Amino acid sequence: MNPHAKLITTLSLFLGTTITISSNHWVMAWTGLEINTLAIIPLISKSHHPRAIEAAIKYFLVQAAASALVLFSSMTNAWYTGQWDLTQLTHPTSCLLLTAAIAMKLGLVPFHFWFPEVLQGSSLTTALLLSTVMKFPPITILFMTSHSLNPTLLTTMALASAALGGWMGLNQTQIRKILAFSSISHLGWMAIIIVYNPKLTLLTFYLYSLMTTTVFITLNTTKTMTLSTMMISWTKTPMLNATLMLTLLSLAGLPPLTGFLPKWLTIQELTKQEMTTVATVISMLSLLGLFFYLRLAYYSTITLPPNSTNHMKQWHINKSTNVLTAIVASLSILLLPLSPMILTTI
Repeated sequence: MNPHAKLITTLSLFLGTTITISSNHWVMAWTGLEINTLAIIPLISKSHHPRAIEAAIKYFLVQAAASALVLFSSMTNAWYTGQWDLTQLTHPTSCLLLTAAIAMKLGLVPFHFWFPEVLQGSSLTTALLLSTVMKFPPITILFMTSHSLNPTLLTTMALASAALGGWMGLNQTQIRKILAFSSISHLGWMAIIIVYNPKLTLLTFYLYSLMTTTVFITLNTTKTMTLSTMMISWTKTPMLNATLMLTLLSLAGLPPLTGFLPKWLTIQELTKQEMTTVATVISMLSLLGLFFYLRLAYYSTITLPPNSTNHMKQWHINKSTNVLTAIVASLSILLLPLSPMILTTI
């Protein structure tokens, strides 16, 4: 990709995100979302592979429909209340339309179909952007309108996302699709608590982004795309693969790793809201995700391939692991002891 084009798309991504998260007016928030969508499309389709072009078209159509719904929702609210302020979303129909639009933008069930396909058609770096940076503006809009949203609808969508993300990830062999369903499952945990404790949703998103960044950077370093190549990637960078195993277990939410913190706090908050049944159900559904994370962790470090593969055995990568990988990997694994300090901020 041309360096100038890459610079423009990257700057546009940051500009779109900044406009959305700092705006109070619906039209400005919508403008930021549109800039974001248009900026990421060249990055998805840059390989010119038919699957990449298909992913870019799917992404564009879904995001355009979601943006139209956001605009329609804000216009309906302005028509009835005369308010264009983001925090003044009070009309019930507008609230439902906005929930549907943001669910479509994020990939929450039942609007999730596009997300695994788009991730599978993208490179690992673009898939990382789609899983983290591109989800930040819609989550910010949810955060700012959380007091107006329908709790029952969000709880239903959250439980469905956690269930489907777990079930669909079980039989996948492509790592990008597994991480897409992992993202859908984590979005369920974020959506279920947004009405009751919006700051906790943001904390969950930040920690999820941190752990996902570590996983994608590691996979990009070892050039791992499928489970079969993951089995023999340990010969390239043994220490990095050991770190990947711990990060995957952290994503699964196992103590004493970082990923346990958001799950623990979410269950605690749901219990405070007397939603013990919902907390139990979503905890049980997270076991589905635990299974495929354990399978990934097992393949990444613990086992040799049981049968002969078509891949040549790789030897160590000469280049050393960069500082960014070391920092995000450490944070992805070791943040739980700092939880009292983190809790003072939410």
